[in-house]
Amino acid sequence: MSVPLQAAPYPLSTDKLPQASYLSGFTALLSGYAEPIGQYYDRLHQYRGAAQNPGNVESLGRDVKMTHLTNFTFDGAKADLSKVLSTDPAFQVQHSFNLASATQPPSYNFGAVYAMDKLFLRGSIDNDMSSSAQLNRTWNQYNTSKLQAQLSPVPGHSMIQLEHEVTLPGETISFKTINPSLTDGNGIYITSVLAAVHPRLSLGVENVFQKAQEATQNTPSFLAKLTSPLELANPFTSPPGSPPFHEWTATLQYQAQGILAATYHHKLSPNVDVAADLNIITAGGRREATATVGAKYEFRQSTFRGQVDSTGKTSMLLEQRFAPQFSFLVTGEIDHMKAGAAKVGLGVMIESATEELTQQMMAQQQAQQQGP
Repeated sequence: MSVPLQAAPYPLSTDKLPQASYLSGFTALLSGYAEPIGQYYDRLHQYRGAAQNPGNVESLGRDVKMTHLTNFTFDGAKADLSKVLSTDPAFQVQHSFNLASATQPPSYNFGAVYAMDKLFLRGSIDNDMSSSAQLNRTWNQYNTSKLQAQLSPVPGHSMIQLEHEVTLPGETISFKTINPSLTDGNGIYITSVLAAVHPRLSLGVENVFQKAQEATQNTPSFLAKLTSPLELANPFTSPPGSPPFHEWTATLQYQAQGILAATYHHKLSPNVDVAADLNIITAGGRREATATVGAKYEFRQSTFRGQVDSTGKTSMLLEQRFAPQFSFLVTGEIDHMKAGAAKVGLGVMIESATEELTQQMMAQQQAQQQGP
């Protein structure tokens, strides 16, 4: 059980939000016809009170994705071998092998991650000589720039994505472009805003503008996020230092083309999550709908995920941690609508580090086992 949070504003948000001096300075910089906009923003921020920043559009439904198996399931054999070379700054390399898959050919991928306080770099290359890179640069507490690139020997599979994100007290504004052309302006341009209008309700809009040759297309989307009141973690059932959390979160996204996506995530206990999502497509004369329900159980040495959807597929994933550096994975999927349509996957995850880092991880593991 969790204890309702009575005090306001919430301690979790006030440490990271700009103070009144920032808002006053924001208004002071505006003059003339723009000054009423700054005054309106100040009044809106005061009305919202303890409302937290709702995150960006991409974070909608993130809890549901972490509960379901969509981003975790695989078939065949899989092995991830990683080596931690440094912790300050963080530097890690990884070798990934995928074999015996019924849907994908055997593959190998080498990746590296380098991270500091305001800089994140990640790169990888596979056996087909396809490479990818990601760079995140945080300029200050309000502005972050992102770059993603992919180079592939297959024509048309290379891409570059540029993004700048502005994080304000109660809203996130994002500007993104994919494969922009400096000569004719072709490419994909995405602008999104997600703002808290109440401590529990956030609304947003996203517009996707595509230009190819002489053809252009605008696709607006409307977003909503509703949460339960922020609650404090129960000190008797949650790990020490656990932050406040929302017991449940519901999201809704509607595209003008006729696509509706809804999600619901509920935290039943510190170790049990359940989630559901619904996707409806009515574009182009289609009438399709898919619903998925899943759950995640966190045990002391393992994590279990299971889900079932309206197409007749039942899936599960078990991750067993024998040691901080070694995990064994088993996954399976059965399609009850298709005879003989079943997949099984086995995987291992091995992480090595220096002797000092290994001792630190072992000490943390023993502390968790001795905890409540």
